[in-house]
Amino acid sequence: MNESQKKFKSPPKRFQPKGLSILYEDQDILVVDKTSGLLSISNEKTRENTAYYRLNDYVRKGNPKSRNRIFIVHRLDKDTSGILVFAKNEKAKRYLQDEWDKFKKTYFAVVHGTLSEKEGLITSYLAENSIHRMYTVMDSKKGKLSRTGYKVLKESRRYSLIEIDLLTGRKNQIRVHFSEKGFPVAGDKMYGKKEKGVKRLTLHAASISLLHPHTKKEMTFKTKVPVYFRTLLNS
Repeated sequence: MNESQKKFKSPPKRFQPKGLSILYEDQDILVVDKTSGLLSISNEKTRENTAYYRLNDYVRKGNPKSRNRIFIVHRLDKDTSGILVFAKNEKAKRYLQDEWDKFKKTYFAVVHGTLSEKEGLITSYLAENSIHRMYTVMDSKKGKLSRTGYKVLKESRRYSLIEIDLLTGRKNQIRVHFSEKGFPVAGDKMYGKKEKGVKRLTLHAASISLLHPHTKKEMTFKTKVPVYFRTLLNS
């Protein structure tokens, strides 16, 4: 770590953002674990109840005149939990976004059913229709190449807990791939089945390995399988 990173001090506990756990922070990056149900960034209806808004408040330590701010690098769907990376300056943001596709990302998911192949790779071309729903097309000119590696970790009569290696990062890629294979992610209202008793979308951004924008050293951040995923699996 450089000197500026060593001297970095986190704001007091009272400024800790609701719905977000700080996994790591220095002068260049802020890595958090987001709860399901919290937007990454604002939309037409919601401005303040977002990870971006709360973390901006956090780095300003409650001082609205502070020049501290965070920069969006990527996003997670509202109902997906897990690791979100923000930059703390423009230079770090540009570097992370330019290199983003090269970083290794894994997810946990609970899907309906049991897969005959316990490990595999799903490949297709994904396109988006007029109502912003993603689907597979056969023509490579009409869709973007999408690759999802997976491994079954545990299974029950109704569900399977899987670890996913996200090899490309298309919109809703994991949800579409498993839905089209006949194993939709539990709690998926768009690509899954209507079901009672599943409290949330069971998709979690579990880990990321990235190169630090300043030191260029590899850093890996990991989280555990959400407790609810195991509860559902055993239900």
